[in-house]
Amino acid sequence: MMQTTVLVLEATNTLSFAAAVDPMRAANRHAAQPVFDWHFATPSTRDVTLTSGLVVPAAPLNRAPACDLLIVVAGFDPERQATPALCASLRRIATSAQVVAGIDGGPWVMARAGLLDGYKATTHWEDLQDFTQQFQNVTTLDARFVDSGARMTSGGAAPAIEMMLHLIALHNGAALADKVAGSFIYDISRGPARPQGRQSLRIPHTPMTARAHDIMQTHLEDPIPMTAIARQLGLSLRALQMQFRNRLGTSPQAHYLALRLADADRLVTLTALPLHDVALRSGFGSQSSCARAYRQQFGTAARQRRAAMLALNTASDAGDARR
Repeated sequence: MMQTTVLVLEATNTLSFAAAVDPMRAANRHAAQPVFDWHFATPSTRDVTLTSGLVVPAAPLNRAPACDLLIVVAGFDPERQATPALCASLRRIATSAQVVAGIDGGPWVMARAGLLDGYKATTHWEDLQDFTQQFQNVTTLDARFVDSGARMTSGGAAPAIEMMLHLIALHNGAALADKVAGSFIYDISRGPARPQGRQSLRIPHTPMTARAHDIMQTHLEDPIPMTAIARQLGLSLRALQMQFRNRLGTSPQAHYLALRLADADRLVTLTALPLHDVALRSGFGSQSSCARAYRQQFGTAARQRRAAMLALNTASDAGDARR
């Protein structure tokens, strides 16, 4: 039986939390015996509230016993929560654990504690670039999940299910993992090294426009010419334009710009990055060119949109405090 500690941080996505725990529960049910025994831990003596409002009662990690498997589940703002005390507790438990796994923002906390130095790892695709720059002793991969021996990391909730199924297969056999996947009606055919998907499920791509889309996604900060994309796909520029026009009703250039502006909007609304840096990270040569395109796309200035989102979040926090 694998003794497991699940460390849950404040503002963790509920789906990521469930992705860590429910595969273990299902494994116990299908095995007709306890193959996992888990308990929850929190960073401090305070209860932890998930994004859905679900509360995990306080169970400080510094009091947690040794375990075979340590799973770190985090969502928003993991950097602030990775305190020196928490990192010290993680390092203590990691010395005897067979596997330390991180989900969503969990790899940030692991990396801050030094637990990923010398390992391969991934994190949520929105944070991959910053993660790569901050943790240069970690080999960062754009993958759904990464098995690096004593360390496993996943990019979000759906890849976390895949990672847990992979772990179950390693320790309890593929047959049990298949049964667990079947209980969730989950397709386990995806490979872990497949890049994290970012396109909207509503976009009716052809195979060629999907490949072009993926190339564009990997070059948001450093846009490449449309002729180069067409050449990578073995198409003429005119053929690529026809594929986009006939299937998506737009040009590849407009689709590329929309992806870059969507990334700019993510940086505007979810980070405090200066707007000049937002422009550069979204592939614009200047803040003014980004500002014009942003206003045209979203109908408001980036600065105004950031202020509105900040006011909305502040009001939401105040409401939570009153409850």
